[in-house]
Amino acid sequence: MGTHGLKAETGGEVPPETATVWDPLVRIFHWSLLAAFVAAYVSGDAWEKLHIKVGYVVIGLIAFRLVWGLIGSTHARFTDFVYRPSTIIAFLRDSVAFKAKRYLGHNPAGGAMVIALLVTLSAIGVSGYMMTMDAFWGAEWVEDLHEAFVSASLILIALHIAGVLFASFEHKENLVKSMFTGRKNKGH
Repeated sequence: MGTHGLKAETGGEVPPETATVWDPLVRIFHWSLLAAFVAAYVSGDAWEKLHIKVGYVVIGLIAFRLVWGLIGSTHARFTDFVYRPSTIIAFLRDSVAFKAKRYLGHNPAGGAMVIALLVTLSAIGVSGYMMTMDAFWGAEWVEDLHEAFVSASLILIALHIAGVLFASFEHKENLVKSMFTGRKNKGH
C-alpha cells in the first residue's frame, strides 16, 4: 500500500512512491519530434528550405529512436512495449470497459501507436526526400503519397492525444506530466 494521501509530520501530503519511466533521451526525443513535426507542417510549401531542413531533423530523430529502441533504457526498448495484435485488441476492449490493466511503461495500445507513428513519419520523410530527387521530380503521385502520410500522421496524433487523455482519466494519473518529469507512480 502506498503513502498517497497520508499526512506528513509537517502537515503536507506525502507523495506516492514514483519510478523513473521515461529517460531524458526519450523525453527530449518526444518533445523535439513534436516541435519538428509542427515546424514542418506549418512551413509546408511556404518555406520550402525550412521545410526540407526540418524534415531531415525528423528523420534524424526517428533514426535515433530506432537505435534507442534497441539499446536504450528498459521502457524505451521495443521489447518492453511491442505486443501481439491480439493483446492490443484485448487491451482496447478492456479500456473501453474501464478495466484495462495499468502499465508502468507504454501499454499495448501506446506501444502500437509508437510503431505506427514511427512508420508513418518515416514514410513522410522518404516520400519527401523522393520529391527532391531527379527521378521523381514533379511526379504528382509522390507528392500525393507524401500528403496522404501527413494526413495519416495527423489522425494518429489525434488518436495518440485522445488515448493519453483517456488512459490518464482511467488510471487517475497525469501521463502528460510524466513525459516532462520522466516519473510515474509505481502503482495504485
